[in-house]
Amino acid sequence: MSSTPPARRLRLGLPRRVFSQVLLMQVAIAAGVAVLATGLFLAPLSKQLDQEAMRRALAIAQTTAQDPEIAEGVLTTPPSRNGPVQREAERIRHATNAEYIVVLDRHWVRWSHPTPGQIGRHVSTDPSDALDGRDVMEIDKGTLGRSARGKVPLYDADRRIIGAVSVGIAYDSVRARLLAAIPGLFAYAGGALAVGALAAWLISRRVQRQTRDLAFSDISALLAEREAMLHGIREGVVALGRGGRIRLLNDEARRLLGLGDEAVGKSLDEALGEGRTADVLAGRVTGTDLLTVRGQRVLVANRMPTDDGGAVATLRDRTELEQLGRELDSTRGLIDALRAQDHEHANRMHTLLGLLELEMYDDAVEFVGEVVGDHRVTAEQVTEKIQDPLLAALLVGKATVAAERGVALWVSERTRLPDRLVDPRGLVTVVGNLVDNALDAVAGTPHARVEVELRTEGRTVVLRVRDTGPGIPADQRELVFTDGWSTKKPPAHGKRGLGLPLVRRLAERQGGGATVGTADGGGAEFTVVLPEALTDALDAPDQEPALRGPGASGAATAGAPAPAGEEAR
Repeated sequence: MSSTPPARRLRLGLPRRVFSQVLLMQVAIAAGVAVLATGLFLAPLSKQLDQEAMRRALAIAQTTAQDPEIAEGVLTTPPSRNGPVQREAERIRHATNAEYIVVLDRHWVRWSHPTPGQIGRHVSTDPSDALDGRDVMEIDKGTLGRSARGKVPLYDADRRIIGAVSVGIAYDSVRARLLAAIPGLFAYAGGALAVGALAAWLISRRVQRQTRDLAFSDISALLAEREAMLHGIREGVVALGRGGRIRLLNDEARRLLGLGDEAVGKSLDEALGEGRTADVLAGRVTGTDLLTVRGQRVLVANRMPTDDGGAVATLRDRTELEQLGRELDSTRGLIDALRAQDHEHANRMHTLLGLLELEMYDDAVEFVGEVVGDHRVTAEQVTEKIQDPLLAALLVGKATVAAERGVALWVSERTRLPDRLVDPRGLVTVVGNLVDNALDAVAGTPHARVEVELRTEGRTVVLRVRDTGPGIPADQRELVFTDGWSTKKPPAHGKRGLGLPLVRRLAERQGGGATVGTADGGGAEFTVVLPEALTDALDAPDQEPALRGPGASGAATAGAPAPAGEEAR
C-alpha cells in the first residue's frame, strides 16, 4: 500500500458558514448592482452625447444660415475655392470647431467645403428636407466619415429658399467624450462597490457573532432539535420577547396555563389576565421555584432572562405533589392522634382493671358507658347536622386531631347540610383547608377553640370557620389569598401559601367567593359562599336570620368536653 495520503478533492460551491455565505452573497449583490447601475448610466449617456452633438451642429448651421454674406455670395458669385462663401464658412468652422460647414444651392452643388476640391460638386447625402424648409438633425456617414449633422434651409432677403447649410460634428469626438467619462464612472462605481463590500463585511461579522459562526445545516439541526425538545419535555416552557410578549409556548405550557395559539404575540396580562401567574412570568415577582396557582393547578415557575432582553420561563405541575403533601400532613396528624388515643386508651384500661380488681363493678360499668357514650355523642353531633358522609367523616377526624392538639372543635347548632351536594369533594377541600389553618392559628393558645358553621340558603351553601387565634390584620386580609403568601413556617414537603388561594378559586369557580374578617372575640372568621352547591332547593331547612359568634350558647362541640354551663350534644 502506498504511504502517500490521498489528495483532497477540490470542493466547489457555497461555503458552509453563515458568515461566509452572507458576505459572499452581499458582495455579489453589491457588484451586480454597481455593474447594472454603470450600464444603465452609460446607455443614456451615449444617447445624450449624440443628441447634444446634433443640437450643436444644428445651432451652428442656423447661425451660419443667418449670415447675410453667405446668402448674398450664393446669389451673386459662382462656387470657388476663394469665393466669399468659402471664406465665411471656413471662418465659422474654425471658430466653432465643427468638422465641416457645407453651403449648397438648390441644385445640391457645394459652395463651401473643408476640402476645396469638393467645391462645385454635388453633395453625397440627400438635402431634400432642408431644401423643403425643414431643420434636420441626424447622424450619418458622408465623404468625411461618420458625423453628427444639422441641416437648415438658406433664405435670401425675401425669405425664399435658395439653398441649404449642412454642419457636421466629428463623431469621433462624441465617442471620445463618452470614453473619457467611463474611467470616472468606473471610479465612482468602484468606490460604491468598496463601500458596499465594507458594509457587507460589517453586517456579516454581526451575523457571525449572532449565529456563533454556525453553518446553515447546523442551524437547521438546532431548530429541529429545539422543536423536538420543547414539545417532548414534560415541563412548560414560555419564551417572552423584549416587550414581555409571548413568543413561544410548548404543548405542556399550553396545557398548564390553559392557553391556545391565539396567545402567541400577546402580553402576559392580555393572555393570562392580571394575577400572580402573570406577575411571576413577567418578572415582577423575583425568586426561584415560585409557587402560583392557575385554575386548579399548583405550578412552580422559574424565569431566566435572555441576552436579547426577553426571558424564558419554565413551569412544573406540582398539584399532585401538593395534594400528597397535604394528605401526608393529615396522616401524620391522625397518627399522632391515634398515638395519643392509644395512651388514653391504656390509661382507661388501667382504670377499668383497677375498678374490677377492687370489685367496684357498678363503677366499672358506669365508666365504660361514659367512655363509649362520649365517642358516640361526638359522631352523632356531626352526622346529625351534616348528612354528607365525606364531610361528616372529615370533621370527625379533624375533631380527633384537634383534641390531641388541645383545641376544641365546635360544630355550630345552626349547622344544617343535607346530602345533596353537587361537588362534595370540592367542599371537603374548602372545609379541610380552613379548619387546618384555624387549628394552626390557635394551637398553643389558652382556651383554643375553632367553630365550623355550615348552612344553606336555597341552593347556596354558606360556610363560616371561626377561631380564637390572633386574627388577621386588615391590611393583610387580601394577601392571605395570594399564591405563596404565608406567615407560617413551610412544611417538610414543600411551601405554604396555597390552601387559601385554592379555597377562593374553588369558590369563584362556582360563582361565589371567599372573604376573611374578625370574629367575635378577636379571632379570624373566614366566610365562603358557594352558589348552586346543592342539587335542588326542596326540603331546605329554615335558617335563622342572625348568625352568632363562637361563644353562642347551645353550640355543639366535637372531640372536646363541653364548657361548664353548656350541654354537649
